[in-house]
Amino acid sequence: MRLQAFKYALVLACGCGCVGVADALADDAAGVVKTVKGKVQIERAGSSSGAAIGGEVYGSDRIVTGPESSVGITLRDSTQLSAGANTVLDLNRFAFNSTTHDGVLDATIKRGSLAVISGKLAKANPDAVRFSTPTTTLGVRGTEFIIEVGDTGERAR
Repeated sequence: MRLQAFKYALVLACGCGCVGVADALADDAAGVVKTVKGKVQIERAGSSSGAAIGGEVYGSDRIVTGPESSVGITLRDSTQLSAGANTVLDLNRFAFNSTTHDGVLDATIKRGSLAVISGKLAKANPDAVRFSTPTTTLGVRGTEFIIEVGDTGERAR
């Protein structure tokens, strides 16, 4: 009964010119959590929940790892992100068109470490991919790199 009521609500919403709820959520998913070790939280829209393998990550999420913790995330364009212990990573914006490979990836590493293996977006349009730290903004020109942000600054390799 609930499912049928939900379907009617979607039909009514779409009939009023609104975007369907399911379509809007599917379009916003930036990627999927592939690995979790220790305590990893995903903060979204004012709430926080534990990260789980297979869980979706969205373009406005904050990922926070605890001590001796890590998380691996694969974005829709095949970019691989691996955040180490005590990391705060803000996914400021992510969009990717799988047909044209157009889009944007904008992330900020507030503290901790992040290893990145670039995906289709960086290969097709390197200017569309940007990683920032408290003091520096990195444009992606290579395919693999590591960013470390500590109390005294950051180091990119």
